[in-house]
Formats: sequence, C-alpha cells, structure tokens
Amino acid sequence: MHIYTPPSPATFIPVIDLAGTIEAAAAAVHRACRDTGFFYIANHGVPAELVAAQFDAASRFFDLPLEEKMRIDMKKSPTTAGYEPMGGQRLDSQDPNAEKAPPDLKETFYCGRDLPDDHPLAQKKWRGVGHNQWPDLPGFREQTMAWHSAMCALGDRVLGLIARSLDMPADWFAPFYEGSGAMVRFIKYPPHPSAAAYNQLGAGAHTDWGGVTILAQDSAGGLEVETVSGEWIAAKPIEGTFVINLGDLMARWTNGLYKSNLHRVKNNLSGQDRYSLPFFYSPRHDAMIDAIPTCITPEHPRRYPPCACSDHMMEMFRRSYGYAPAV
Repeated sequence: MHIYTPPSPATFIPVIDLAGTIEAAAAAVHRACRDTGFFYIANHGVPAELVAAQFDAASRFFDLPLEEKMRIDMKKSPTTAGYEPMGGQRLDSQDPNAEKAPPDLKETFYCGRDLPDDHPLAQKKWRGVGHNQWPDLPGFREQTMAWHSAMCALGDRVLGLIARSLDMPADWFAPFYEGSGAMVRFIKYPPHPSAAAYNQLGAGAHTDWGGVTILAQDSAGGLEVETVSGEWIAAKPIEGTFVINLGDLMARWTNGLYKSNLHRVKNNLSGQDRYSLPFFYSPRHDAMIDAIPTCITPEHPRRYPPCACSDHMMEMFRRSYGYAPAV
C-alpha cells in the first residue's frame, strides 16, 4: 500500500499546444513522457460544448437512484460495461506485494464501443468492445457515443505524436488499435469524508494499465502525480485542456524510456463532488506488445519480453477488482 503524503504545488507538468507544428509538439511530448508520463494538451480541437455536454450526462447518471444504477451493474456485462458502486475498486492493491488497501471512495460508469451482441468483435467479449449497458436517460447513449468517437480521434492524434517523438511514422500504432478496447469512464468522487479509513483515497495510488489515457477533469481538483524523484504534485485543472498520461503498455512499448507514473485522487479541497471523464485508449486485446525498434540500443537493451495486451489488462483488473472477466 502506498502511504499518503501531501503533494507539493505543481511546477512542471507541461502544457503542449497542438496548434503548433507536429515537430514542436512531438519534441515536447518526448520530454514530458521521459520526465513524468503526464502532460496537458491545449488547442486539441474537441469542442467545449461537447465536453460540457458529457459532464452533464455524467452528472445526470450519478443523480439516478442507486437501485436504478445497480440495474446495470458492471458485473452483469461480459465486458464489464456498466455501473461500479462506491467502494467497488481498490486501485492501490494493484501492487501484488502491497498490503491490502482500503476501497476507493468513488462510483463510476464504464462503456466501450457500441456494437450489437452478434457482431464478430462483440462475440470476443473483449473489454471495451460491445455489451454496453445503458441507463434509461434520454440522449445519454447518443451523447456518450459521440464522446467516445471524439476521444478515439483525439487518441489517434496523440498516438501519432508519440510515434513521431520516437522517430517512428505517425501511423505506427494504427495496426495495434484496429478493433481496440477503448473505454469511456465517468467517475464521481464525493468530498473526502472525515471518517475515511487510514490511507483511504478517492482513487488509490496506481498506474494506468493500457496505452494512453485522456482525462477531462472538472474544476474541483484532487488529481496528484508522483514525480521521478518520488514527490507528489497536484495536477490542477486548466480550463480548455485535457490531461494525458501513459499506461503500463506504453512503458513496455518504449522499453522503459517513457514513464507510466503513479497517480491518485483525494477530493479534499473543493468541498463538493468531483467529476472526471477518463478515456482509456488501449490497443486491441490480442495485440502483442514488444519494444519499438528505436527504443532498443546497445546502451539500452530490451527490458521486457513480448506481452499480450489482454494478459496484462486482465491481471491488473483482477488485482484491483478481485475478479477478472473471462476473456
């Protein structure tokens, strides 16, 4: 278990302007991915109205009665799409050697690509691919799928910058993302309670599991990031930006050159509910993750054996939820 210590003020998580040249953005991405694995992006092209509409959709969902949300409990879906109740996950328990952590103080909703159950990809029952469960809220499904589409497009753009930052063609990641398990998640964190258990957080210290994460956060704050020196800093909300961070599979792809850093959430400053919209853009489940050629040198030899995306993702899911879907 990662014991909580207060964060230092944010000083260096960079904001990368996507309105500039590809070369300049790729160079900035390279620096950020080596330093922290976190950065903000501005001028990303996603309309502010779409972002606001998605936060509104999330708020309307979480305002539903608990029994209505439990009707679409994620455990009822073979792809774990649906509602996760308060305390359903222990993110700080993903370290197999760590002491058992307390449950996270959050409730969430997951969904992936919307496909009919008889679609060939849906029949594979991969996380993020079909078998979504939807609440009875007018326009919710349509809005969320518009959000999913916009995030996939932005994810492709970010992956292109990462590829160029490694001196690879901009479309290098594309074959690994055909039929990917890209997942939308909405999260609601209540104000941090005074009666919380020892070291209990909104989201315990963890790394993300997949390729890249795109995060829209509201103004409440609470996201904290561990630096390479082991200090924690606050990733404060910056209007008009998304937060980008790298997952474990990107760290493997880059042979450890780029970082998948620990981060956590403690909603202890705003006195109000905190809403966040992470989008987990991960490769297709049967993709084999092996070191990118430009990331292997005589001075930096191969660090990891090839890894199937599904093997890592399901193991991390099992550690934090206590079970794994049958994939």
